[in-house]
Amino acid sequence: MLEKLINILYPATCPICGKVLRGKDKICGECEKDVVIIREPKCQKCGKPLITDEKIYCNDCGRKKRFFDKGVAVFRHSGRLRESIYRFKYNNARVYADYYGSVAAHIYGKMLKEWDIDAIIPVPIHRARERKRGYNQALVFARSLAKYTGFPLEKKLLIRKKKTMPQKELTETMRYFNLKDAFAVDKDRMKQIENILLVDDIFTTGSTVDACSSILKKAGAKKVYVLCISAGVDKEECHVRNP
Repeated sequence: MLEKLINILYPATCPICGKVLRGKDKICGECEKDVVIIREPKCQKCGKPLITDEKIYCNDCGRKKRFFDKGVAVFRHSGRLRESIYRFKYNNARVYADYYGSVAAHIYGKMLKEWDIDAIIPVPIHRARERKRGYNQALVFARSLAKYTGFPLEKKLLIRKKKTMPQKELTETMRYFNLKDAFAVDKDRMKQIENILLVDDIFTTGSTVDACSSILKKAGAKKVYVLCISAGVDKEECHVRNP
C-alpha cells in the first residue's frame, strides 16, 4: 500500500526527457529510439565509438600507453543522453543511475563475468567537491551496476587525496600534472582483490581512469577494467596500432 502511494505521489520519470513513465518502463519509447548504444566499430582498448571500421584504436589509445587493461562505455555521449548525464552529474538526478546501471548490466553483464571481477570501484571525487555537490555520481552509478550484476561494490578502496581542477578545462599536459599524486589506495582493502572494474560517468581522454588504474596496479591489482556510462566519438584519424 505504501509503495503504491509513493508511486502515485512520486511517479517514475524518463531519465532522458522527464516524462512520467508507465508501468515498469525505465525509459519512454520515444527516447529509447533516440539514445545510441555503442556498438562496433569501437576502440578495442577503451571502447570509444569510432567513425570508421578501418581503425582498431581511437586516436588517444593509438599513441598513449594505457594502464587499464580494457574499457567499455554504454552510450554515445550525444543528443539527449548528454543532457541526461549533465542532470545526473550536476542537478541531483541520482535516480537516473537505475536506468544507466540496468542497461550496462544487460549489455556487458556476460563480459564482466568473463573478466572475473572481484569488485566494482567508483572513481572518487574530493570530499570538498562531494560536500558541495552532495554525492559522487560515479558511486551512485556503481551502486546501480552492483545491484544489477551482483558484483560487490568497494567504495572506500580508492581515495582521492588531492582536489583537482575539472579535466575538461585542461590541455593534455596539464591533465597529467593535475592528476599526479591525486589518488591513493587503502592497501588493507586490496587483500584478495585482483580483478577490478573501475567505473565513471563520462570517458573523454581517459586521463582520470588511467591515473586510477596506475595506482591500483602498483597496489597489487592484477587486472583493471573500465566501464563508463558514455563516451564521445573519436574524431581524429590515427593509424598507429596499440600493442
